[in-house]
Amino acid sequence: MPRLTTLPRTGPDDSHSPAQPSGGQAPGVPRPAERFALRVAPSPIDGQGVFAEEAIPARQKVGEIRGEAISVQEARLRARSRARIHIIELNARRALDATGTPGLLRFVNHSCGPNTQLKRQQGRVEFYSLRDISPGEELTADYGETHHEGRLRCRCGAPQCKGQL
Repeated sequence: MPRLTTLPRTGPDDSHSPAQPSGGQAPGVPRPAERFALRVAPSPIDGQGVFAEEAIPARQKVGEIRGEAISVQEARLRARSRARIHIIELNARRALDATGTPGLLRFVNHSCGPNTQLKRQQGRVEFYSLRDISPGEELTADYGETHHEGRLRCRCGAPQCKGQL
């Protein structure tokens, strides 16, 4: 399972704001990296989150995160200097930094009871729906181990929440 380098910390930060649609693209229209209409909005979990604008059937590819391929060592250095982190470790040596990319899925928040699953595919991270997702529902993923070592309180609100990350 891909490992999240670190989860977003609470507090305002412009780097956690979604990129504006390019080329006059209307909000809510799927981008090449997303297969369904999604929007970024304030999340009850943390900061911004990704919400379905249309029904997403179970077991469907929702989209993928694209970004800069970097070493895990570089990922950890970058994580220490940022308030909001959009880096996922792909394996023991490589990571993907989606900071500053236009894709919406970099805003998917962690949940101990997620509705999407991450899959590593040829250097990118793909999101697949685990069950039917309703319009207006926030997309979440279980990012697994983090480098917080149990020091960060989980705020996902899922019945099976582990409490700490």
